Amino acid sequence: MSVIYYGAMYVGTYGRQLSGGSFPPKRALVRKVSALVVPIQNQRERQTYFGGLNYQTQEFIIGEYSAGNSENTVAFIKALQSQCPGQRIAVIWDGASYHKSVEMKAFLAEVNDGSEANRRQVTCILFAPNAPQQNPVEDVWLQAKNFLRKFWYLCKSFPVAKWLFNFFAAHQKFDFPKLRQYTPDLQFI
Repeated sequence: MSVIYYGAMYVGTYGRQLSGGSFPPKRALVRKVSALVVPIQNQRERQTYFGGLNYQTQEFIIGEYSAGNSENTVAFIKALQSQCPGQRIAVIWDGASYHKSVEMKAFLAEVNDGSEANRRQVTCILFAPNAPQQNPVEDVWLQAKNFLRKFWYLCKSFPVAKWLFNFFAAHQKFDFPKLRQYTPDLQFI
């Protein structure tokens, strides 16, 4: 069984600044005299990301979607299944409303086809309510946003910022202490 921690976030532009955190800085001091403002042409671009951190491989699977909703959640779970062919998947995630939606329940009923809990193809486990600090995916998002903050000067356009975000998140292995918080004695069959 593949255990995948799940999270969703967005990166976007609002006004003249990238958001999804506080990057890049609104103003950067140059020679302690003048301020540099980073211009971004499109005032309202936004990208929603879904991400899954594979417990065993420590690889991060990232997907771009139009919004955080039931339809895209089901699409992302299907993408996770295609990344782990023939394996059962345990998805550990927060209690977002679209994780418990009618569409998601219908998908789980279809894919699990009435199987017993220990034989389901996709099992969903909830984190404690209002506790994003428990989800290791939040650490991946933070590292990716910090990467963008560090290289904000390269983000001349929103597509470049998206490319950098994807590059960072998809080309690393992540290992955090909380990655094993929920699975210290997990036995895979």
